[in-house]
Amino acid sequence: MSWTEAAAAAITLISVYLSTRQNIWSWPTAIVGVGIYVVVFWESKLYADMGLQFVYIALSLYGWYEWLYGGENRSELHVSSGWRNSYAVAIAITVAFALILGTILRRTTDAALPYADSTLTSFSLMAQWMMTRKYLENWFVWIAVDVFYIAMFIFKGLYLTALLYAIFIFVCTLGYLEWKRSLLVAVPA
Repeated sequence: MSWTEAAAAAITLISVYLSTRQNIWSWPTAIVGVGIYVVVFWESKLYADMGLQFVYIALSLYGWYEWLYGGENRSELHVSSGWRNSYAVAIAITVAFALILGTILRRTTDAALPYADSTLTSFSLMAQWMMTRKYLENWFVWIAVDVFYIAMFIFKGLYLTALLYAIFIFVCTLGYLEWKRSLLVAVPA
């Protein structure tokens, strides 16, 4: 474990917790945490995850804006659960991207786990985009991804990050419950 991994894990945990509370500060803390993870993943030769951190920075800027102004009449965005008709298309695009990225990494780099890394990266992108739009179901995708990330990080010796992702499963469960409560309050029965 390095100091960079410890710093990235701590800041990222704070960011995810703030996301569960729909706190706007989740976005700037995410930018700092994922910025540090660029170094951690570079050193571990997890290049898809390293690249993912740059996308997270861009998505964090987008999410920050959307949470503030993405709602009706440029108001605060509220939790919703309305994109079920798009699941199949989103998953198909995600799987295709994972296969393409995995193949590129396998053929052009010394990536440690090109297909596993690419698959987790692709589904993380989908979950992060869902979070920027405050789709309730983002938490389910994050929980599934976190389970597989734990195994990959243990394999790569990133034990603190594996522990962080185990904690994320608990935090994501809390996030789902909190966002579900928010959704039920916003939509009267």
